[in-house]
Amino acid sequence: MTATDPARPLQLSRRDHKTLSLAALGGALEIYDFIIFVFFALTLSQLFFPPQMPEWLRLLQSFGIFVTGYLARPLGGILMAHFADHLGRKRVFSLSILMMALPCLLIGVMPTYADIGYAAPLILLALRILQGAAVGGEVPSAWTFVAEHAPPGRRGYALGFLQAGLTFGYLLGALTATALAQLFSPQEILDYAWRYPFLLGGVFGVIGVWLRRWLSETPVFLALREQREQPPAFPLRTVLRDHRRALIPAALLTCVLTSAVVVLVVITPTVMQQRFAMSAGHTFALSSMGIVFLNIGCVLAGLLVDRIGAWRALMFYSLLLPLGIAGLYASLVSGWGWTGLAYALAGLACGVVGVVPSVMVGLFPAQIRVSGISFTYNIAYALWASTTPLLLIALMPWSPWVCVGFCLVMGAVGVLTAMYFGAREVLAFEDQAVRC
Repeated sequence: MTATDPARPLQLSRRDHKTLSLAALGGALEIYDFIIFVFFALTLSQLFFPPQMPEWLRLLQSFGIFVTGYLARPLGGILMAHFADHLGRKRVFSLSILMMALPCLLIGVMPTYADIGYAAPLILLALRILQGAAVGGEVPSAWTFVAEHAPPGRRGYALGFLQAGLTFGYLLGALTATALAQLFSPQEILDYAWRYPFLLGGVFGVIGVWLRRWLSETPVFLALREQREQPPAFPLRTVLRDHRRALIPAALLTCVLTSAVVVLVVITPTVMQQRFAMSAGHTFALSSMGIVFLNIGCVLAGLLVDRIGAWRALMFYSLLLPLGIAGLYASLVSGWGWTGLAYALAGLACGVVGVVPSVMVGLFPAQIRVSGISFTYNIAYALWASTTPLLLIALMPWSPWVCVGFCLVMGAVGVLTAMYFGAREVLAFEDQAVRC
C-alpha cells in the first residue's frame, strides 16, 4: 500500500506503533553498547595499559580508543548504507545491532594487559573499530527505516520518537554505571565488576536482534522492487555526482544536532563538577533530568514537524537552542538554585535533535537515501564530535559562557540553513515509489 492510497489512515496504526517501538528500543540498546565504554574509561585505562605508564597517558590512550569508534563511523556507515540501498533496510538494520553487541560481549570476557600484555589494548582497539562501524550504519538506517514506514503526516513524530529512543541509550548507560558504583567498591569494580556492563550490553544486543526479527521491510523499498527500479550499482557515486548540493545542508545540520548533544550531555556535566564544584551524584541527577527532557523534546519537535513542516520547525528550534542553554548557564553562574528546572528546559530546547532527521530523509531520493544520509552524517559527526568537546573544555576557563556562545553560533547555522535551502525547496525530494 502506497502513501497516496486514500485507504491508508493518517494516524499511526497498531502495527506502525509496534514497528516504531521496536526500532526505538533496539536503537537505545545499541547506543548503550557504544557509549558504556566512556563511563568506564578510567577503569579500562588501568586494566589495558602498562601499570608503569603515567596515569594521564593511560587515560588519554583509553579515550583515544573510544574516539576511534567515532572515526570508524564513516567507513562502516558507507559500506552498510551501500547494502541497505541494494538489499533492503531491514537486513542492515538488524546487522548493525549484531555488529555492536558481539564486540561489547567480547570486551566483557577478554583478558587484560596483566594476562596478555600489549595484545590487550590492540584487541580492544579492534573491537571499538567494529562498534564504530556498527553505529555508523545504525543511525542512517534507522532514520530511513522509520521514515519509510511512517504514514503521511506522521513522519516527524515517528522520527522524533526514534531520536528519543536513541538518546535514551545515553541515560541507560549512565544509570548502569551509577548502579554499579553503588553496588560494588572501587576495588571490586577494578577486579571483576567492570565486566558486567559489557556483558549486559551483549545481552541487550541479543534482545535487540531478536526484537528486530519482527520488523518488516519498508513500503518504499518494496515498492521500488515491485516497479523493478534497481538502485545504482554504487549509490554513493550517484550521491557525489548528482546530489552534491544536498550534502551541504546535511553536513551543516548534522553539526547542529551534534552540538546540541555535546553541550547538553557531554560538556555541561563535566563543567558543573570542574567549574561549579558540584558533586558527581548531584551532577548525574541533573544531567539525567536533562536527558529525560531531551527525549520528551524530541517527540514534541516531531509533532511540530508534522504540523508546520520540517524546515520551519528547524528554524524554530534553532532559535530555541541557544535560549535554553543560556538559561541553564545563567542558573549555574548566578547560583539561583533553579538548575534542575533550567536543565529540564534546556533539554526541551534541544529538540532540534528530533527535527534534523526529518529534514535529512527529505534531502535524498529513496534509491540512494541511506547512502546519502550515511556519507554526510557520519563524516560530519565523526569530525565534529571528536573535536568540539576538546575545544569547549579548553575554552571554558576563559569564560563560563563559552557553551552559550557556541550554541548561539550553531543556532544561527540552523536558521540560515533553513532560510536558504528550506525557503527555496531546491533540495526537497519526494519518494519516487511512495509520495510522502
